Amino acid sequence: MVTAESLSTDRYVVTSIPEDLDEQQTEILKAFVNYDQVTWNIWFTGTGVENAEPLMTAEEYQVLKEGYEQLGGERTEGVVRVSVNQVFAFDMRKAQVLICGDHSDLVAYDADGNDVSDPETLQGRYEVLITMIYEDGAWKESDETTLSTNECVA
Repeated sequence: MVTAESLSTDRYVVTSIPEDLDEQQTEILKAFVNYDQVTWNIWFTGTGVENAEPLMTAEEYQVLKEGYEQLGGERTEGVVRVSVNQVFAFDMRKAQVLICGDHSDLVAYDADGNDVSDPETLQGRYEVLITMIYEDGAWKESDETTLSTNECVA
């Protein structure tokens, strides 16, 4: 059985998941959390961008890779808290996951160790709708839309 605790790591804490998910929704949830953890680990460690490639569509991976290349040694520290509010399975090929991501504990550092955190873009709570598509035998992230800032609770 999948629980919020079983999906959590030291730096990525799942605070809640919907109850009564069916098998497909559970598969989508696990794929989303895996994708989200892998991408957050890129920002935490400054390495491993290639690990995200099989978890995203080619277009989204290009966007991630370009963002990663612009980091210039910047890294993030802290804990991300994520509340998964809903998992929508539209059919066998498309789904969406609605989350609240609490980034208020995060701090960004440049390559020299200087705090470069921007409270406007990093340290907030974000309600995000993530679209997942079933491609090549796996659920992959294909789009993310921020719906609100500092209005949800994780």
